[in-house]
Amino acid sequence: MKGAGCGPQPEAAARVEVLLASRCEDDHGSLREIFRHSNWKLYEASNCIEALALLYQFHIPVVICDCSLPEGGWRTLLPVVEAFPGRPRLIVFSRLADEQLWGEVLNLGGYDVLSTPFDAGEVFRVSYLAWHSARNEARRMSAASQTARPARAAG
Repeated sequence: MKGAGCGPQPEAAARVEVLLASRCEDDHGSLREIFRHSNWKLYEASNCIEALALLYQFHIPVVICDCSLPEGGWRTLLPVVEAFPGRPRLIVFSRLADEQLWGEVLNLGGYDVLSTPFDAGEVFRVSYLAWHSARNEARRMSAASQTARPARAAG
């Protein structure tokens, strides 16, 4: 694969977790191959129901979703994903990724769009940036909740 293993790598101790939601086995095989030599964890679902079950169970910060996913697709998945703590970042992919899809995804709150066949460097770059964004938001929320707690009186 072109660029396999290339692209930004997170801090050595970090383990980026990504959920792929696609009904196409070729997409699953491509991402498995791309992530094979990294310390990244790939969860896999073939429809929205499986994807949501994995999100509830593992709180995965990055979701890569097929544009034409069965049982609702990315438009159904997006509002549910946005309600999760830490708001996982939704990346949509399509063989026909164009400016219209990109604009729609971003305007509705998605993180980015990838085209297929996947380019390993682009998958790593976009996934890492999405993971980094989710991680930073989680840290900000944690810090804000700690500062919002009332101080206990010494006594």
